[in-house]
Amino acid sequence: MQGAQEQRTQVAIIGGGPAGLLLSHLLHLGGIDSVVLERQSRAHVLKRIRAGVLEPGSVKLLRDAGVGQRMDREGHVHDGSWIAWQDREPFLINTKAHCGKPMVSHGQTAITEELYRVRERDAGLIVDEAENVRLDDITGGAPKVTYEKDGATRTLACDFIAGCDGFHGVSRRCIPARALRTFERAYPFGWLGIMSETPPVGEVIYARHERGFALASLRNPMLSRYYIQCDVGADLMDWPDDRFWEELKQRFPPEIADKIVTGPSIEKSIAPLRSFVAEPMRYGRLFLAGDAAHIVPPTGAKGLNLAISDVFYLQRALIAHFRHGDDRYLESYSDMALRRVWGAVRLSWWLTKLLHVFPDDDEFEMRIKTSEFDYLHASPNAQAALAEQYAGLPFEE
Repeated sequence: MQGAQEQRTQVAIIGGGPAGLLLSHLLHLGGIDSVVLERQSRAHVLKRIRAGVLEPGSVKLLRDAGVGQRMDREGHVHDGSWIAWQDREPFLINTKAHCGKPMVSHGQTAITEELYRVRERDAGLIVDEAENVRLDDITGGAPKVTYEKDGATRTLACDFIAGCDGFHGVSRRCIPARALRTFERAYPFGWLGIMSETPPVGEVIYARHERGFALASLRNPMLSRYYIQCDVGADLMDWPDDRFWEELKQRFPPEIADKIVTGPSIEKSIAPLRSFVAEPMRYGRLFLAGDAAHIVPPTGAKGLNLAISDVFYLQRALIAHFRHGDDRYLESYSDMALRRVWGAVRLSWWLTKLLHVFPDDDEFEMRIKTSEFDYLHASPNAQAALAEQYAGLPFEE
């Protein structure tokens, strides 16, 4: 192992996913220097398949940051998402009618690719395959990040550290247990998802059926993404494409199932579902953002949007500190971000509970859920409340 090499930046960002890259870009626009450290290779990061239903606030932020051109060119604008409830008329969560703003479907991978492009254009420093990352002096006045790269140990001195490295990253684990509270709910099922180069049904559609939940979504006019609820311990080997398509179609009403174009899967995976929140999202000079601080089941389409809102609050706080010596946003970052996080956690939990079949559901529970959907279908006030939450509340000033 070669000797240590030291470098300095204003903000060390741990994690090269969309949260870390967007934070780095926004800080650059504010005249703040940063370095992004990513444990995986860039190719590995870009192979991650994630959802991409964007709230109007996320769309505006990406446009304002100058990284919305591809989204506007390739994204699918829609008035909200449909719920196809077994034996009932489908219902639209109409964000355009109730909130005046549509949603946009645009894959997270495409957003990450665009952020990589602009960081390279602006000579932003991204260190891929940074191994054995360690955070030091988080509560002192001179935090450092030590990592290994190409056989050398390197040290990154900084003023602040942004932990954008996901649920399994090192950042949150650096906070002592006595200083952190965690809240978690694991769900007794997962989502089996496939990607196929087939034309989508044209909308984002949630399906609730006695066989289980299903979801139809899209990435572009020739790229579809579908999910079905499955056992939490399911094996991909037990789900060849033919079986998946057959099960998927059974969970949608015939008029929707008939529109589903099948084809070979180009990606297939099973994701467990959980709700998780860590409080606070700040410890000394370390600030958590995105999945490092919270996980929501994808039912509410909130994961990427929460990461974007965290980044908005954090970049505003850091720019105010460095440019104006104003720390009020730094001091309020965790409380402000968590208010939005818990709202999204509640909505995602509620939709997951409503739309999935739980192992312990009895006839009483089934009737309650059906009554809840019927109320939602009939009440303009209930529809407006759901649309407001689904579209995402405005960022706090």
